[in-house]
Amino acid sequence: MPAPATIDEYIAGFPPNVQERLQRIREIVVARVPGVDGAPPEERIRYGMAAVMLGGGRYALHIGGWKKHIGLYPVPTLPEPLESELAPYRSEKDSVVFPHTQDIPYDLIGRVTEAIAGLRG
Repeated sequence: MPAPATIDEYIAGFPPNVQERLQRIREIVVARVPGVDGAPPEERIRYGMAAVMLGGGRYALHIGGWKKHIGLYPVPTLPEPLESELAPYRSEKDSVVFPHTQDIPYDLIGRVTEAIAGLRG
């Protein structure tokens, strides 16, 4: 199977329940990242996963779908109290994962995205 060329193709490659979660996360991230001159931020496939470009295309927030979870990468250490809220989802220094067996904290993802966009903008 060829690698997906678009984020829509990427999301379509997952089971329906994961597609819904990925799409909602994508919508939240896109809504919270300022684009250039009021346009939506650029989206592309990078490193085999969905990416929303930050800071005029210099940085990206990646959204990765996996068998057991959805991950966001890279997520730097954020100011408190946001970092403490995010702590249960940290898997590595710059990664957070949201298991398919748990509800996804969409509001938290939105606030994390805003914080990252503010750091990279």
